[in-house]
Amino acid sequence: MSYLYLFIGLTALVVGGEYLVRAAVGLSFKLKLSKMIIGLTVVSFATSAPELLVSLSAALNGFSAIALGNVVGSNIANIGLVLGITALISPIAIDHDFYKINWPVMFSVSLALTFLLIYHQGISFWAGSGLFACLWVYLLMLIKRNKRETMQEEQSIEGLDDTLAVVSGFKIGVWLLIGALALYYGSEWLVKGAVDIATQLGVSQRVIAVTVIAVGTSIPELAASVIAALKKEKALSLGNLIGSNIFNIACVLGLTSMIHPIKINAAEFLPLDLYWMIGFAVALLVLILLPSPHRIGRYEGLFLLIAYAVFITTTIQ
Repeated sequence: MSYLYLFIGLTALVVGGEYLVRAAVGLSFKLKLSKMIIGLTVVSFATSAPELLVSLSAALNGFSAIALGNVVGSNIANIGLVLGITALISPIAIDHDFYKINWPVMFSVSLALTFLLIYHQGISFWAGSGLFACLWVYLLMLIKRNKRETMQEEQSIEGLDDTLAVVSGFKIGVWLLIGALALYYGSEWLVKGAVDIATQLGVSQRVIAVTVIAVGTSIPELAASVIAALKKEKALSLGNLIGSNIFNIACVLGLTSMIHPIKINAAEFLPLDLYWMIGFAVALLVLILLPSPHRIGRYEGLFLLIAYAVFITTTIQ
């Protein structure tokens, strides 16, 4: 039954996240927000909803290891698994925003999270507020940069479906309801199943969180990346994945700790997971700069996949 809860929970999160993104974008068009603002803010918030609901549900139920493991494991999976597979299918070009904004911000919030968890054994309300404030600074930087680079308001935004501009208000309402219910119950079932499985197998909740749950909540990014790579499109760029990692820390953990401060102990969460997250971030920069500058090819993708396999192997042992 525990595995059924886990499977149904993951499925509900994927479905709920998709409906929430559609509803959010459709509603944004109704409110006449620009495509750029929708792409940088609304879509990003909506796609972080599964991680947010899982972490919030886990924290409120006293499972801090799952709340943290979900985010840390998802960030590792986004680089090692998602980016690795995508690069194997089709090489990825790197834009200037990666060096100037995306990677520095991702690395900074990753270091901040590591410091908070190792030296303060958790994330307080004020620390979470600080992380959330960093998110808004990041978004303002992106918006300002995009406005400066182009004045074409009707430009095509990656991952944004223009057909949603003509969706009826009733359909948007139905999508919101489906998305909200699926995300709520999906997160509850996923956390319940994960806790039960960890108990049955005699492993820590952290192990389940940084492996099964993290990969599960990264499925939307993985699916979108693989489809885009197969079609030779740039529907999901490296910037989107890095942005997802920033949202996971600054938005998911920031908001969660503002609602319910996160406290951990050494038995629940290992600093090694944080070091893996930092290591993947550093490795990504090195792989981009050294072998073939400004791109991630198939060899780099293979390296990331092997590194992720090592991470999973050492975690479950």
